[in-house]
Amino acid sequence: MRLHPASNRTRDSHAHLLRMAGPGARVGVIANAVDDLPMASRQAYARHVYDPIAEFRDQGLDAYDLDLRAYFRRPEALLAELSRTTMVWAVGGNAFLLRRAMRQSGFDAIAPGLVWAEQLIYGGWSAGACVAAPSLRGLELMDDPAVLAEGYQPDPVWEGLGLIDAAIVPHFRSEHAEAGAAERTASWMAENRIPHRTLRDGDVLIQDGETLELHVGRT
Repeated sequence: MRLHPASNRTRDSHAHLLRMAGPGARVGVIANAVDDLPMASRQAYARHVYDPIAEFRDQGLDAYDLDLRAYFRRPEALLAELSRTTMVWAVGGNAFLLRRAMRQSGFDAIAPGLVWAEQLIYGGWSAGACVAAPSLRGLELMDDPAVLAEGYQPDPVWEGLGLIDAAIVPHFRSEHAEAGAAERTASWMAENRIPHRTLRDGDVLIQDGETLELHVGRT
């Protein structure tokens, strides 16, 4: 299995991603975690702050926008799309909104099997990393489960994708706006004996085979 969940963007893990994906790999960037934001704001952020598609293309990868809303109630079409894709990369935002998109598109029923069969690489940061866990319980201390966007079902999905065996708490003890919430989340999980892994910004969990390993980055 090949996984690449990170705390914040790709940071200094470019080399690992490139080796894992291979030259010219097709990468679907999933940005549904920010579907609650106006499109103008998202476009301005991509132009002036950070654009993951542009970053991947600069590294020689064939990156494109994989909008799961286009596949709501169309799982067969999503399966066909994922079969043409080497890696999916889910960006940060609201983990519960992202998880809803994965449920309504059928991603959660399709992608894990492809990942386990090593036909698809799963990566992402912040919310995109969190949903890889068995459960999202506790993450309500960081993200609002009630956040919605047009076309989304109201009930939150608490089950994760189950690609790893512990919850992920991103932005832990980092210079990030959610660092305080991350501290509270990690404390709550520890008190409730929920297996979890804290990631500082710059840290990434990498699995390319049998073992999930922590690569410590610069904060």
